[in-house]
Amino acid sequence: MELVSEAIAFAVKAHDGMRRKKSESPYILHPMEAAVIVGTMTNDQNLIAAAALHDVVEDANITLDEIEAKFGKRVRELVQSETEDKRADLPPASTWRIRKEESLSVLKNTDDIGVLMVWLGDKLANMRSVYRDFKVEGIRMWQRFNQKDVAEQAWYYRSIADLTKRLSDTSAWIEYKTLTELVFGKGE
Repeated sequence: MELVSEAIAFAVKAHDGMRRKKSESPYILHPMEAAVIVGTMTNDQNLIAAAALHDVVEDANITLDEIEAKFGKRVRELVQSETEDKRADLPPASTWRIRKEESLSVLKNTDDIGVLMVWLGDKLANMRSVYRDFKVEGIRMWQRFNQKDVAEQAWYYRSIADLTKRLSDTSAWIEYKTLTELVFGKGE
């Protein structure tokens, strides 16, 4: 089985029965969407596989060592770049800002275009969902998130657009930037 097919099968099993936050949508649709987005930017099997697997450590109790053993060091590094320290002993709302700052520091400090692609795949999939909900609910949609402050959410999503600007010639980045502006406005 090729790497991407193995990663998809692994992700399907790892996320089995999970639902998206406050939704009845099967969780697996999100990493599959992220993988498809990455596939629009590259044919690199490691990057597409990592996009499919990007949430298994954070949300499905899979270890980075398991990822490396099954998919190799490169996929592990890419998945690790997307994995937050959730600080399970603390309420998610109280750690939101520090977790996002730590995550953004990965983007600020990388020269790896693959890391940027996997990040953009994930965040564009998120932004598509945010935009759909925003069109229906407006700003009250943020009440179901750990971070309810729209200004904080805008800071985070705009920062990602800025830090992934090296991909600005891709349709994925252009769509991400457009959706971010539709939800949060053009900003400064």
